[in-house]
Amino acid sequence: MMFFMAEEQTGTTSVPMRSPAGATTRTTGSASGGAASAPRVWTMRLLVLGIVLTALNLRPAITSLGALLEEVRDELGMSGSVAGLLTSVPPLCFAVFGVMAPWLARRFGPGAVVCAGMAAISAGLLLRPYVGSTGGFLAASALALMGIAVSNVLMPVIVKRWFPDRVGAMTGLYSMALALGTAAAAAVTVPLTDALGGRWQSGLAIWGALSAAAVLPWIPFVRAAGAGPADGASAAGFDGGEPDDGLRITRSRTAWALAVFFGLQATAAYITMGWMAQIFRDAGVAAGTAGVLLAVTMVMGVPLAFVIPRLASRLPHQGPIVIALGVCGFAGYAGLYWAPAGGAWAWALLLGVSNCAFPLALTMVGMRARTSAGVAKLSAFAQSTGYLLSIPGPLLVGVLYQSSGGWGLPLALMAGLMVPQVVVGVLAGRDRTVEDETAARQDGRTAVQHRPRRSPGGEEVGD
Repeated sequence: MMFFMAEEQTGTTSVPMRSPAGATTRTTGSASGGAASAPRVWTMRLLVLGIVLTALNLRPAITSLGALLEEVRDELGMSGSVAGLLTSVPPLCFAVFGVMAPWLARRFGPGAVVCAGMAAISAGLLLRPYVGSTGGFLAASALALMGIAVSNVLMPVIVKRWFPDRVGAMTGLYSMALALGTAAAAAVTVPLTDALGGRWQSGLAIWGALSAAAVLPWIPFVRAAGAGPADGASAAGFDGGEPDDGLRITRSRTAWALAVFFGLQATAAYITMGWMAQIFRDAGVAAGTAGVLLAVTMVMGVPLAFVIPRLASRLPHQGPIVIALGVCGFAGYAGLYWAPAGGAWAWALLLGVSNCAFPLALTMVGMRARTSAGVAKLSAFAQSTGYLLSIPGPLLVGVLYQSSGGWGLPLALMAGLMVPQVVVGVLAGRDRTVEDETAARQDGRTAVQHRPRRSPGGEEVGD
């Protein structure tokens, strides 16, 4: 509120302007108040509302299905392999469709793309319970996940463009809302289904209403065709985004480190969501308690997703946070191996802390590029590459569990993956930008190309 109130202070300022001939003229008006400031204040408030509602809708499509997967499988006659494919579709869609987000943002503007993404989520969630076939269910799920993928990539871009001096705070708010939506969908989908008559279709479709509400705040930021430069949406900065700056993101070591870090933390998150409850149940924990333990792990992300980005944005190097989260992950996996039932609550809390590497990764995306165009490319590269890397993890855990008949090997794999996660996270957390890295590599290559050649006697020779 103080941020918005500061923009409402008024005052009259004489502003110099130039005529087409170059003569100086003067106009008077309100510097930050009156007619100019009021639309901007409401624009900013609407933008914050849009960011929060968008974040709330980026995971319920996944976690609500997990709560009712058994009912969906029985009704649609899904085989176990198809159900396994369904659990692998989210990261695949995030990787494939996330690559398109920067181009779409340059072509239509990030606000318009996010608005369309929310509409796609709503349509997919409303359609998939009622299509009546496995193929239709997968197609409608892919439509919703496409909307999630482009919004995933563009949220850091919008935060960087509109809140360049508040990247940590706004990323924290966005991450907290995302964690809240994730946990809420997991916790209340079954009770909502019971309250709506016990049909799983209603329990899944209800989340389409929330995503439909998220469309509304973005409508003013969709630039109308033929709108002039004085148009509100254009003035707001969503008029087709920034031109391509020629940044070759794959030439940045930091970009690669961040992509691998993103992929490894996503691997840990999907393994946790898919298998942690089963680990507890196999250790003798009641099914209901195992579900609560999983919910506790996800709920940990709500407060920490707000705190960690704010802390990370104040540090020149985010490596210490990466290490602290990695230590929590090691401790949690070791506890699951040695005493899964006896210390269940402690392991759930520790893994919940470790899984907060996700908001840290988003914060580093906003900090490792100087411009919103750079953030768009870095976000798309890190998330798309990262989600591709995360696809085999949950499947490999299942294979190891089935082949070994226990959780020893899977837990060893999970703990082992924390080592490269910490290493690449420390590298990604260094105080540098991808623009500077790519420019330095280009300058070095140019210097090598223009280095004078010398004859065997030491004299310089021409080309």
